[in-house]
Amino acid sequence: MQRQQASAPAATIHARNIGGIGETEVTFEPGVTILVGRNATNRTSFLQAVMAALGSGNVAMKGDADEAEVTLELGEETYTRTFSRRDGGGERGGDPYLDEPTLAELFAFLLESNEARRAVATNADLRELIMRPVDTDEIESEIDRLQDRRETLEAELDAIDDRKGELRELEDRRETLREEIEATKAELEETEAELDAADGDVAARREEQSELEDRLAELREKRAELDDVRYELETEQESLAALETERRECESELEALSDDPDADADGIDARLRELRERKGELESQVNELQSVIRFNEGMLDDDGAAVPAELAGSGDESVTDKLVDDSVTCWTCGTAVEPGQIESTVEQLREHSQSKVGEVDRLEDEIEELQSEKREIERTERERERLERRLGELDDEIEATEATVEELRDRRESLTGEIERVEAAVDELEEEEYGDVLELHKTANELEYELGRLETDLEDVEAEIADAEERIGEEEEVRDELDDVADRIERLRTRIERIEREAVDSFNDHMASVLGLLDYDNLDRIWIERVEQEVRKGRRKETERAFELHVVRTTDSGAAYEDTVDHLSESEREVTGLVFALAGYLVHDVSETVPFVLLDSLEAIDSVRIAALVDYFADHAQHLLVALLPEDAAELDDGHERVTEI
Repeated sequence: MQRQQASAPAATIHARNIGGIGETEVTFEPGVTILVGRNATNRTSFLQAVMAALGSGNVAMKGDADEAEVTLELGEETYTRTFSRRDGGGERGGDPYLDEPTLAELFAFLLESNEARRAVATNADLRELIMRPVDTDEIESEIDRLQDRRETLEAELDAIDDRKGELRELEDRRETLREEIEATKAELEETEAELDAADGDVAARREEQSELEDRLAELREKRAELDDVRYELETEQESLAALETERRECESELEALSDDPDADADGIDARLRELRERKGELESQVNELQSVIRFNEGMLDDDGAAVPAELAGSGDESVTDKLVDDSVTCWTCGTAVEPGQIESTVEQLREHSQSKVGEVDRLEDEIEELQSEKREIERTERERERLERRLGELDDEIEATEATVEELRDRRESLTGEIERVEAAVDELEEEEYGDVLELHKTANELEYELGRLETDLEDVEAEIADAEERIGEEEEVRDELDDVADRIERLRTRIERIEREAVDSFNDHMASVLGLLDYDNLDRIWIERVEQEVRKGRRKETERAFELHVVRTTDSGAAYEDTVDHLSESEREVTGLVFALAGYLVHDVSETVPFVLLDSLEAIDSVRIAALVDYFADHAQHLLVALLPEDAAELDDGHERVTEI
């Protein structure tokens, strides 16, 4: 983004009762706006007012006010934020610029207490800060869903391959059936021709032949019925064998799901409640500590801010005394103290806050592990219930199938007896002179039955061929979807890595550029390396990616060596923290969300380097607001807009 954009609108801030500000209104154009003044001239309070209008909640009200308000006019749009004290607590309202200010608070609101900016000084987890705005849980969940879909599609392709093999067998079977039908038709025509010739010789005995044909027709029907029963019996027996196999498999799976004596879902729930309550208490303490830290910083800068209402309490005990063990006499009790004493207290509060944050992280790890154990217990229980339910269904199906098999066996035995009876009757009707004719009739009946069976089988095979061809025709569509799913999985898997890589590359590139501009003695390079490290999560050890910060210096003789972050000067540390925040700003495209970058508390950096750093940051924001002391502001380009009264 260029230093200024002609299309970017001017901004007007109207603030009332924010920090040390009673009421003020300031208008500034796009580009660099310098808030010039000594300490306690409400420059930080004004930056907090801008933050409030943009959506931040890290804002302190004026100590003697019950209500506060900020309005931001940006072009034709107007955004508001209101604050009020109610029953010892604070309420927020209005319609700010951002609904969710997390990105801006991390990478655009770069006041002294900004978490990303202070990450280097506090040895914070740099990777966690960069990845915090990314919903990694949602990404992993989507990957799991897509992997399930991929397995389904792969199974479909396997089934299609199986159908290809079946299709070849079906086509062979169809050809065989067609040949058998043609052969049977030819044999039947030949037999019927012989019958026509034989019937002429026995025309006088039609009555006897009619009775015999009736018997033969009955015999044909019985045999057809017996064949159907045998087919049904074979089918039911196959079904029974399949059901019994499935029951054995279910019983094996159920047996494998043995109860875990250590699995105690109720105990885990109780422990989770305990840990969440403790985590909530710690987070509340951290929030209170951060409010006190911000207020103390405001006191040092503005000399006009007051204790936020949400930290005010009753009784003689001070807020600071409630949060740390060391007792310090300060503004909370009305006694005048040296600024150095307040700075010392603020540093203690920061260290105490960092300790609390570490304990919160440990609790989050334990909560995550317990939740994982609980999900596994619930999954096992659901699987056990499913298997037990399926076993019950299988028992019912097996019982019904066994009854059907027994019924079909009885029917088969009955039909066999009836056929034997009809065959005996046919034998009685056969006389020597009609033996050939009767044999021809029997042969014709059998051929007609066989022809009907073959034609039915052919219809079934052709239907299966059509189904197989239709299924095989879906192969390209399934493969296209499988390729798409695989691409989406790969994109999701590489998204986190891409953000990490871009953050590291961005930091390293900008750090190299900034160091080249600022020209620190014997400081050659500050760079971040992506590494993998083993960490303990509860009782397990896991490998996680991390960002490792390196410092390279040069001796007087020109030899390069790697130094530690602890040896960075305050100026070098501040610059490194600001560049890390800028990397996060660029990687997450924060400029597309909020057009402001705020800088404060740059006194640790000398004036010339501040000027170079401001010019560098100005290339990446529509509005860059910088709070500077007069002597530092004097080094900046006279063309930058300046605000001297707030």
